[in-house]
Amino acid sequence: MDAFIFVCLILLAIVLVMTKEYVDSRRFLERRLQEIYAGYGVPPERSYGAEELSHIRMYYQKHQKADQIDEITWNDLHMDAVYQRMNTCLSAAGDEYLYYRLRTPAADADELRKLEQRISYFMEREGERRRLQRVFYQLGRTGRHSIYEYLDHLDLLGERKSGRYFFWDALVLLSIAGMFLSLPVGLVCLFGVLCHNLIDYFKEYRQVEPYVTSFAYVRRLLKGGEELGKAEIGGIEEALAAVREACKSLRGFMNSSNLVSGARQGSGNPLEILLDYLRMLFYMDLIRFNKALHDLQRHMGEVDRLITVMGELECAVAVGSFRKSLGDGWCVPALREEPGKSLFLRTDGLYHPLLQEAVPNTLYAEKSVLLTGSNASGKSTFLRAAAVNALLAQTVHTCAAASYEAPFYRIYSSMSLRDDLAGGDSYYMVEIKSIKRIMDQAGQERERPVLCFVDEVLRGTNTVERIAASTQIMRKLAAGHALCFAATHDVELTKLLAQEYDNYHFEERIEENDISFPYKLMRGPASTRNAIALLRMLKYDEDVTSEAETMAERFLRDGSWK
Repeated sequence: MDAFIFVCLILLAIVLVMTKEYVDSRRFLERRLQEIYAGYGVPPERSYGAEELSHIRMYYQKHQKADQIDEITWNDLHMDAVYQRMNTCLSAAGDEYLYYRLRTPAADADELRKLEQRISYFMEREGERRRLQRVFYQLGRTGRHSIYEYLDHLDLLGERKSGRYFFWDALVLLSIAGMFLSLPVGLVCLFGVLCHNLIDYFKEYRQVEPYVTSFAYVRRLLKGGEELGKAEIGGIEEALAAVREACKSLRGFMNSSNLVSGARQGSGNPLEILLDYLRMLFYMDLIRFNKALHDLQRHMGEVDRLITVMGELECAVAVGSFRKSLGDGWCVPALREEPGKSLFLRTDGLYHPLLQEAVPNTLYAEKSVLLTGSNASGKSTFLRAAAVNALLAQTVHTCAAASYEAPFYRIYSSMSLRDDLAGGDSYYMVEIKSIKRIMDQAGQERERPVLCFVDEVLRGTNTVERIAASTQIMRKLAAGHALCFAATHDVELTKLLAQEYDNYHFEERIEENDISFPYKLMRGPASTRNAIALLRMLKYDEDVTSEAETMAERFLRDGSWK
């Protein structure tokens, strides 16, 4: 009788704890969801470490395609920072797919029209958007690694037997039964068996933990997919059908893995809470692991499809939030499918989305552009603004501009280069390799031309050879299947390339020993210089600045340094 009462008290305590946890989890979930809903259209504040970014890249690395944005261009444009500015995703599927989307320009207008329909739909319908956000929050992230890192290594564990787990489970039950014969003896035996099981469980679990985590994430994917599959959301019928089909194919895995646990995010199901308490003591994760592993290996394609569809939907929500965060400073680009037609880029009110107080600019480029101007006048920033918006136009169908019109391009850059110490390459060698890859692409007659951005052409060599080689390289690019935007300090290039390039410039204002920059793009080559003026502002000796000015004027007049 005493044993019965003791067991009942234990069960009552468990029920009370479970009830409290359930109520607390529901309250936390609702509070968190309200924060998420209120954050739509607000720039995210999430920070990323290098390791996390490497995991976010995994979906992209598993889905390589032609003409994706290469590493040089991605790093030149600081696209990791642009990604972080845009990413309001709540799940690993959304995180990884958005990264992939930004590195994968659309191949045609149909792909972007489909994306635009989804973006617009969720921007206009708050209820449906919130339904998705709830699903994605409960889906959550995978922890320290990408789901693809887990799935890629499922075959490393080999075959695992569960016989000894059943043996120790039987001892737990026998110890509990023994408590009815002798409470002290039963308690001692139960305590000993439970200690063994916990120690043994954690030893075994360390080997399979990453995979158990992946199972838990796939289960959350399926549960989220099932919830979406039941929903009546217009505009995404095709996506919902794909979700339903994937969930149907993975039903066997769902059944076999129903006791395989992992980190849960936002779960309030009492059964799942109970399983969290019992799984360690009874080896539930480990016993069911092998069966679930077999089922999952048979349906890896369906898992990938489900991740893709869920990622696509959350990406559309994130892009809508990004648009709203830009206020009125965004547009849907007009992208032209005109193979073989003239190359151009027309934009009004263009600015860089990462700048807090950006100065918008207008550009109607009917041929390649050579950009000049003094130090810090805005040349490099403008190149990046144009390049980033060209990329955003063809990936997320959104530009930080009042208007944007251009053909579909293959986008490349050569801007923020540095010495390759590990490879033994000098800056100049790195630079010419970078430009050569663009020339190779521009020389290919393909359906989509090249749009390239080059900052300070051949800055890594002497003046004479730089100007001579730059002239020929830039002519070659302009003559190829490419529209080129290049910035330079070499004003000589404005005359040498006058036939191939339109000249634009930025300028400074120097007043009363102070310098300011309006950051407005202007027609024609630069006519002002500020390098020597800056020396004067910093109180360099007058003989230094005066002689420097005299030499500069003589060279510009006579072409001689003597």
